[in-house]
Amino acid sequence: MQIEQTYIEGCFILKPSVFKDDRGLFFESFNQKTFEEITGLNINFVQDNQSVSKKGVIRGLHFQKGEFAQAKLVRVIQGEVLDVAVDLRKDSKTFGKHVSVKLNEVNNYQLFVPRGFAHGFITLSEEAIFAYKCDNYYDKASETGILFNDAQLNIDWKMDESQIELSDKDMILPHFKDLNI
Repeated sequence: MQIEQTYIEGCFILKPSVFKDDRGLFFESFNQKTFEEITGLNINFVQDNQSVSKKGVIRGLHFQKGEFAQAKLVRVIQGEVLDVAVDLRKDSKTFGKHVSVKLNEVNNYQLFVPRGFAHGFITLSEEAIFAYKCDNYYDKASETGILFNDAQLNIDWKMDESQIELSDKDMILPHFKDLNI
């Protein structure tokens, strides 16, 4: 497995070694020891989540505040998404910047999103099965987010806004400048 640091400190792309033959394929999707050796991070994942989304659905940009902040390791089991992580660490030189990467069933890439980031994705394929590990439990009272089309963030979601579908709660998320973090 290769683990590459993105231009945002603490945010990594994991690229597994995929072994293919006429029977199919195999890859190791996560190895705690390798992850710790390369990143220097000691992560203890405590919760796994999975969602299924149709084309044009954006889930995000979400995060949990305070003691309930979560680091996430995200991947696509089927389909393709554009995955986005926004740096919300006020003391970071990349505060307010984002990284985006296409995750799909062909490249099998994963994105490690550290605590202190907002996270979201848009489904680019007809349907996508999205899975992620979290290092802290979900706490509804600590959840918030940022409006997906915030002008200050200037995220290219690779799809026209007329094709995008949001949940009711994601439609009313605050703008980046209005966050209380």
